[in-house]
Amino acid sequence: MGSVVVEQLTKDFSGVTVLQNINLNIQEGEFFALLGPSGCGKTTTMRCIAGFEKPTKGVIKIGDKNLNGLAPNERNCGMVFQSYALFPHMNVFDNVAYSLNIKRLKESNIFRKIGVYTRMINSKLAKYPKDIEKKVMDILEYVELTDHAKKLTSALSGGQQQRVALARALVMEPEVLLMDEPLSNLDQKLRHTMRNTIRQIQQDLKITTIFVTHDQEEAMSMADRVAVMKDGEILQIGTPTDLYSNPKSPFIADFVGTSNIIPGKVIDQENGLSVVQIGNQTVKSVATADKQEVQVIIRPENINVLNENSMEYDNSFDGEILFSTYLGSTVRYDIKVGDYTLTADTTYESGNHILKSGASVKLGVSPERVLLI
Repeated sequence: MGSVVVEQLTKDFSGVTVLQNINLNIQEGEFFALLGPSGCGKTTTMRCIAGFEKPTKGVIKIGDKNLNGLAPNERNCGMVFQSYALFPHMNVFDNVAYSLNIKRLKESNIFRKIGVYTRMINSKLAKYPKDIEKKVMDILEYVELTDHAKKLTSALSGGQQQRVALARALVMEPEVLLMDEPLSNLDQKLRHTMRNTIRQIQQDLKITTIFVTHDQEEAMSMADRVAVMKDGEILQIGTPTDLYSNPKSPFIADFVGTSNIIPGKVIDQENGLSVVQIGNQTVKSVATADKQEVQVIIRPENINVLNENSMEYDNSFDGEILFSTYLGSTVRYDIKVGDYTLTADTTYESGNHILKSGASVKLGVSPERVLLI
């Protein structure tokens, strides 16, 4: 398996720059996610790594091998496409064996080529060599599709088709596995199952994996590290916990999870805490800022809806419930506080009372949970 290094990658289309100085250093065996909204350049970055797009400038390496100028089939990358790109007229076995057939075709003399072409036209007319048959069946067993080997891919469920596409990429034993929005066509429950499946396979094989997604939950739950992209640039790279706890910009705070983002002004320092004016109120934070004008970031789960038995907080506010949304394990409240509306998430337990619109509440926030950007 190989590490992936991308240096100063820039890509222009018809004079429009869609990637600007992308730098990545992905470790061997790492699960790395490219996360961002549609049009941010994450798929173009992956296509440059795969060789489907030619960079305007920059260097791409797998291990010590410079990939610049190499065709896609010379890069030893396995690719799982968003649409899966399966052959509907072929069964599962033939789909997975296809790339092995192509490899055998290039290595064979004229007589052996005839057998390969025959298999590719109709696998019933020519037997597979034992080594190819074993390799395909081994990988199908690994993705739990052995019983479906002779089925057409069109007869499979979305999750099964996803596993066929994954098996086809893995059967070539690539150094790097590239996955472009592979779960976007699945329903929510199946996406959750396939996230676990892909992550387990990646950990078992210890294969370097680059995963493109616009879904922050996918990136945060699967990846060792995440690069957040916007407008063709990388804004921040970090572990999921680092990105969530220490976002470098309001965009990242809002895109990675949900945040209350409020403009404020630092007006004082009190007992080691920054005092920030927000509207007609103040909030205290352990964070320091090198500027007066700041964005105050508070995650919804860090806003506590208080009762008479609650502890005292350095930051407390009076509010009014605007909406309550029951989400199973949590209840999300939209609360009017002064000039702003805050979102607060509270744990729900069976029998708990859900506050109604118009109810008056007191909120508490610890200074340790108030970020300043």
